[in-house]
Amino acid sequence: MRLLILGTGGMANQHAANFKAIEGVSVVGGVDVVPERLAAFCTEHGIANRFTTLEEALAWGEFDAVANVTPDRIHHPTTLQAIAADKHVFCEKPLATDAIKAMEMTEAIERSGKVGMVNFTYRNSPALQKGRQMVLAGEIGQVRHVEASHLQSWLVGRHWGDWKSESKWLWRLSKKHGSNGALGDIGIHIVDFASYGSGLDVAHVFARLKTFDKAPGHKIGEYDLDANDSFTMNVDFTGGAIGTIQATRTAAGQMDQLRLRVYGETGSIEMIYDTGKSTLRACLGEDVHTATWRDVPFDPVETNYQRFVQAVRAGRTQEPSFRRAANIQKVLDKALASDLSRADEALG
Repeated sequence: MRLLILGTGGMANQHAANFKAIEGVSVVGGVDVVPERLAAFCTEHGIANRFTTLEEALAWGEFDAVANVTPDRIHHPTTLQAIAADKHVFCEKPLATDAIKAMEMTEAIERSGKVGMVNFTYRNSPALQKGRQMVLAGEIGQVRHVEASHLQSWLVGRHWGDWKSESKWLWRLSKKHGSNGALGDIGIHIVDFASYGSGLDVAHVFARLKTFDKAPGHKIGEYDLDANDSFTMNVDFTGGAIGTIQATRTAAGQMDQLRLRVYGETGSIEMIYDTGKSTLRACLGEDVHTATWRDVPFDPVETNYQRFVQAVRAGRTQEPSFRRAANIQKVLDKALASDLSRADEALG
């Protein structure tokens, strides 16, 4: 498989390294509107063909698939261009900045017959995959309650850099630069994590978003700091369960932690991804009567990158698909609507 990487910012390095490690995959081209960034990226990863526009790359055309690692608002137009050119697409999350655009992309890829998948990176957690299997196998009985959180701290700590001076962080805080804040950036991850791990879909959302005062006049240079920094959701799931989903960039002491607890009628399961480390615990059987939690072993799982390559070779999309990402985007859109309406919003 010959791969083109579209967008050569920070996350593109993960795409290049992971795809190049898969036997039979060649990263044959890179695209970026910033020539200096493009040159540095292609030199680092040994990529021969360099383009400053997607149009140039498509005119060349000597590739099978596109890894779309552009900023969020660019996913929609560039993915549609790639699909029109008969290319498979592996898109960074979110698929689009709203559900209407995401569904347009979904319908386009499905009509084309090409593979379209989205990089929900935390699907790579073996604890999540094993925990989901246990829930679906009925090991905790019918799910009754779910609690999920995604905690980061880069607004209060400099472990990933100084957000006040680096554009790669500042754009994430600005609506006019295409950001939907914590909801759009990490909210999409934790909603997928909670829904996938519990085996349930969100049916209703009641949400609150919060943007904190981070600079004089809520502005740094060209960046208006108006995108949300934290959110909470009360949700109803299909099947009758209820739960809470929350995320923030202000959780000092937490670099990147996703935690999901699924409580059932006969037991509970906890799935944790914490800055690269996965943990799975359960309270099952007789342990319910003593509130005893035990570690559960799990095996390594294939990554999204590996599954995408397999899907292209087989000619059949695997999960997480464009349609899955579009359905998660609907939840985020309803959360935004709920914050404005101060009311419960139903998923159609």
